[in-house]
Amino acid sequence: MSDNVIRIFDTTLRDGEQSPGCSMNMAEKLEVANALVELGVDIIEAGFPIASPDDFKAVKTIAEQLGDRTTICGLARCRAEDIDRAWEALKHAQNSRIHVFLATSAIHMQYKLKMAEEEIVRRTAEMVGRARGYCDNIEFSPEDASRTELDFLCKVVETAITAGATTVNIPDTVGYATPSHYYNMIRTLKTQVPNIDQAIISTHCHNDLGLAVANSLAAVEAGARQVECTMNGLGERAGNAALEEIVMALKTRSDYYNITTNIKTQRLVPTSRLVSSVTGMKVQRNKAIVGQNAFAHEAGIHQHGMLQERTTYEIMRPEDVGFLGTNLVLGKHSGRHAFQDRLTSLGYTPDEETFQKVFDDFITLADKKKEVYDADIVALMEQRSHKVPEIWSMVSMHTSAGTGTIPTATIELRHENGDVRRDAATGDGPIDAVFVALERVVGVTVKLKDFDVSSVSSGKDALGQVNVTIADGSETHHGHGISTDVIEAASAAYLQALNKALSQRLSNERQPAET
Repeated sequence: MSDNVIRIFDTTLRDGEQSPGCSMNMAEKLEVANALVELGVDIIEAGFPIASPDDFKAVKTIAEQLGDRTTICGLARCRAEDIDRAWEALKHAQNSRIHVFLATSAIHMQYKLKMAEEEIVRRTAEMVGRARGYCDNIEFSPEDASRTELDFLCKVVETAITAGATTVNIPDTVGYATPSHYYNMIRTLKTQVPNIDQAIISTHCHNDLGLAVANSLAAVEAGARQVECTMNGLGERAGNAALEEIVMALKTRSDYYNITTNIKTQRLVPTSRLVSSVTGMKVQRNKAIVGQNAFAHEAGIHQHGMLQERTTYEIMRPEDVGFLGTNLVLGKHSGRHAFQDRLTSLGYTPDEETFQKVFDDFITLADKKKEVYDADIVALMEQRSHKVPEIWSMVSMHTSAGTGTIPTATIELRHENGDVRRDAATGDGPIDAVFVALERVVGVTVKLKDFDVSSVSSGKDALGQVNVTIADGSETHHGHGISTDVIEAASAAYLQALNKALSQRLSNERQPAET
């Protein structure tokens, strides 16, 4: 790969999933991984194989199914059992990478590892060598590098490269660095480590001080040629450097950086929406690049400038990142061919079964609202694209509520085996009553952790979008529903989440833990 191309290492499925409440099941991880491949990321860190049987299975499945299309990476501590487990998960991938890490800062060595510098160097050489015995593509990370004494950091990095590391990642693990600090670290490595030309320098920045993207870009200026990041900036605490911001900064300011990526930028917004839907983590309206307001102009002087010349206040075109406005496209009299053409222009090529379901949804929606927008069609498509278990499906629902009355809900569900069950419940409001009734029929009682309602497009008849997060013991599940009726959307979202919880329970009962 050319030196003016930055490798994008996406860790949404590993570090991003560590965000509280962002856990994904196997089908969701595979769906996101496929989207990342379509986006054009160079390396996907699919998980931490030794962390759990589910993590191992996820990395193994993604490696087997996508390892011929991009590089699949698995994380491992500097321990023999971690490295062995990582290779077991990755070995069937055509393109694989083992990512080994070991803390090097004084505070981590003293309080977490209880190891001296000599032991850190010895362990680095031994474990990187062990990983290299399995795989030619090895990444080494000195954890908490930004708080590591520079001379010692140089020594550890040199040792890792000598042992076989082909990429050395310099993590700002706790988001402590500033741009000039991080730039100087990378420059020091470039000038002081004698074998640094044998490896690619990578960045991995956390956003505790809001500097993850700025630090990553400073490192690129200093000579780093891989950036580790996540979609929507997901990650522990305040998150990681946001992939979409890194990519568009390099593209928009190519005059300054003279560097490109392999990312298909038109897939940024669709991928962002998918990750948001799957994880239940809503993107803030004013989020750079992918937020709902990213290309909105309300101030009069801005609007006037935009009308005269777009570039007065817009440094990127919305279409370059896949942003959809509220273009009126179709009505209830539109036919299948027109609808299919519109889906294709929006970047979707569903199979015949999925297309028919989405088209039926569109006809139903067109009967409810006069104007159907691109954003509505995308929402319908995404709703049907998710591969989620549907043990129970909604047959009918009725709610009653009002001033001075007790809110009630009556529902009828059909099991996948054909059985139909009905129940009714009361609640604090019609949505609460629906949720109680759904739990009774499904037979799963959970805790509602988060409930979010937003509109997909504009107008009083806009599609309402509901995202819910539930906790079933230690397991977290997300549900997503859309409808012009927010109670209907809420019931669909909650039923989807309950189906996931029930599916997980049944899976846990049927399958012993993988070893």
